[in-house]
Amino acid sequence: MTYDFETVFKRYSTGSSKWDELARYGLNESDDIIPFSVADMEFVTAPEIIDALKRELDSSIMGYAGATPAYLETVCEWMRTRHNWDAKPEWILPSQGIVDAFFRAVRTYTREGEGVILNTPVYYPMYLAINSQGRKLVDNPMINTGTRYEIDFEDLERKAADPNTKLLILCSPHNPCGRVWTREELIKIGEICLRNDVLVVSDEIHFDLIMPGHRHTVFASISDEFANNCIVCTAPSKTFNIAGLQTSNIFIPNADLRKKFLNALMLSNPHPNCNILGYRASEAAYKNCGEWLDEVLKVIDTNRKLIIEFMAREFPAVKISDLEGTYLMWLNLNGLGIDYRELERRNHENAKLFFDEGYIFGKQGEGFERWNIACPTRYIEAALERLKKEYS
Repeated sequence: MTYDFETVFKRYSTGSSKWDELARYGLNESDDIIPFSVADMEFVTAPEIIDALKRELDSSIMGYAGATPAYLETVCEWMRTRHNWDAKPEWILPSQGIVDAFFRAVRTYTREGEGVILNTPVYYPMYLAINSQGRKLVDNPMINTGTRYEIDFEDLERKAADPNTKLLILCSPHNPCGRVWTREELIKIGEICLRNDVLVVSDEIHFDLIMPGHRHTVFASISDEFANNCIVCTAPSKTFNIAGLQTSNIFIPNADLRKKFLNALMLSNPHPNCNILGYRASEAAYKNCGEWLDEVLKVIDTNRKLIIEFMAREFPAVKISDLEGTYLMWLNLNGLGIDYRELERRNHENAKLFFDEGYIFGKQGEGFERWNIACPTRYIEAALERLKKEYS
């Protein structure tokens, strides 16, 4: 099937925060400029998903709904066929989002004052999940080799050994650094956490968005021991660009951990579920949209290569982290010799470039930009020309 990866719906005045930022700088429908910030795609939704939603709207009442056995089995089949993980339907609990899930996990499995490890720099809501709930942030800074980030395992072992450290939030694949952790790296992480009785909350929302030559390993798939010491947070939202339908699947193989999480869910809602359209869209995506995803990955890879080639030619001082997974490129612009706040101002006001600023991912991100490249290639080309004009 031929899919449309050229049309862009300009989402001014729709509640889209990334498009609202453009409006604040005076841009509007007549400007052929898009934002490269918040992690949703600028691709139209797969027609198979739209058709499934239309059928639901034509034939159903929009009442309360839960996950059907068919839905749960469809999710598990995707895990088996795309990720070689024999997940079970009974392991799945609902969440309206992954951020909701790791906030709840911190609250459920740790007490105030206890430590939670992050491999930093990292997705900024993870800091908030720890700091806003009275837990202690245990920073495990990653080692930046220039184009690749590595986990400092000696530091991780030392900090996990602190009896006050109870949990690790693992970003896998890593946002914003673009790493797809190898099986060997995950085994090291898992063994450290087992030795020190540290629970792993593995945020795997980008697990389907993997670049050629790399392979994602679901943390719980490695061993029964790992599966019993983790929760795995997944969703079709990034994969199929349906984040607004707020439907996520939280896998908790350990029955005791699952019961605790469910009890925590029920404190705010005695019948926790997602919404009916989210379930239908997710089921349709996992059943029918594998080909659409494969085509999306080709566009993202094309955009990735374009940026790398351009920077090597025009701005060799800019260092780009290898994009192994996600559609979020992590660029170090410190080599341009411009203060990160001035860089932000010039990007917005002069070049009309709207990235996610690196400093929001932690102090190590100052002078970096996170570039969402899930968009038609022509917008990448236009942005590169504006970048060249501003900084050459």
